[in-house]
Amino acid sequence: MAKARVKVDADDVAQPRASLRRSTRNSSKGGGDVLIKHEDIPATTLVAPVRRSKRPRSAEDETVKAEPPTKIAKRSSSSSPSASPVSSRVKVQTEAPSPKKKHARSVKAEKGAGGKENNNNNSSDKAADLRAKKLKSYTQFANKSPFPDFARPSPEECERAYGVLAALHGERRRPEKVVSAPADRAGCGDAPSVLDALVRTILSQNTSNRNSTRAKLDMDAVYGGGESEERWERIAAGGAAKLEKAIARGGLGGVKSRAIVEILRQVRERYGKYSLDHLLLRTTEAEEEGGGDEEAMRELISFKGVGPKTASCVLLFCVGRDSFAVDTHVHRLTGMLGWRPATASRDETFAHLDVRIPDQLKYGLHVLFVEHGRKCPECKAGGKVLGKCELRKAFKRGKVKVEGQMEEGEVDRVKKEEEEAEEEEEEKGAKLESTTE
Repeated sequence: MAKARVKVDADDVAQPRASLRRSTRNSSKGGGDVLIKHEDIPATTLVAPVRRSKRPRSAEDETVKAEPPTKIAKRSSSSSPSASPVSSRVKVQTEAPSPKKKHARSVKAEKGAGGKENNNNNSSDKAADLRAKKLKSYTQFANKSPFPDFARPSPEECERAYGVLAALHGERRRPEKVVSAPADRAGCGDAPSVLDALVRTILSQNTSNRNSTRAKLDMDAVYGGGESEERWERIAAGGAAKLEKAIARGGLGGVKSRAIVEILRQVRERYGKYSLDHLLLRTTEAEEEGGGDEEAMRELISFKGVGPKTASCVLLFCVGRDSFAVDTHVHRLTGMLGWRPATASRDETFAHLDVRIPDQLKYGLHVLFVEHGRKCPECKAGGKVLGKCELRKAFKRGKVKVEGQMEEGEVDRVKKEEEEAEEEEEEKGAKLESTTE
């Protein structure tokens, strides 16, 4: 096999040879000869060596096209012989992407296009799983306590507690019918419209009455007050982001706005209109059979963002059912009285007390526990035991049988756990608010 020989100065041997090797190699890839011009090298016809390819060459491997002859940049004769010429390189066309890379990019693009749909499917699956878990948890203890061996409170204890609290704060009896919803506050389920009562209760979750009222009034200012299909449609069509801004002063605006918009969507999808008032029209026969309350509870907690406490409030204050709602005050005071195990969660406490407390006392005891938990210096969150609380003294003096009642040190421990649980719930709500569903 013939090889080209070139005579050059000793100092210029390294670079021209490197140039020739690159040139002939690139020439072989292109399938043709590349002419090289260099002033310091005598014009000599270069014959590219014939090399056998290790594998058959396909079309995508032919990345160097046969273009007009590429020239090596001219080196100035005045430059130092020892200086390395940086411009004496053969410019080669950039390699084109192979079909394999194109295919990989197309697959990635297809996955990206379908990612939104997959996320929606995953969200739907998660929502269905959550709904199933809530229904299963409620059904498991719908008519029995999760603590069957915990015999408190007794009916006598419930009567005594109601009498003491009524003497302190006044009698509390449920009205025959809710005629109108309060316009100056959010309330907690006390509205004639079930859907309105549900939205008001959601606004009151994990916040004070003052903040929930602010959220309600701000929402009315943006979407209009009252109860109408047009108002609910404006809220649903505006989306969660707009509603979040409107109710921001109430706290957890992101979580609550998404829950409200999703509930409106589901209600319209299920019943063809924005209304849940069919829950008010349950037949007397269903109530006598004991299925009315349970059926209504099942339907309410099937909505995303609605748990037993929220549903119980709507049933108690709006629908007129006998349900013992458990909020933070009720949970704290019933723990102090020893009416529940110290480690019982709010949902477990609801399931237990809803069975143990007589129906005719559920409304009055709930309202009085909430009021006492807010006003009593000893029983409110962070209060100190001074021995002056009439409720504590009544049960401590043994006027009713109170086996298992907690000592004052145990009461303080439970109160501390309650405060920590509230802080943890607020932090959890803040995290949920910062994420999308």
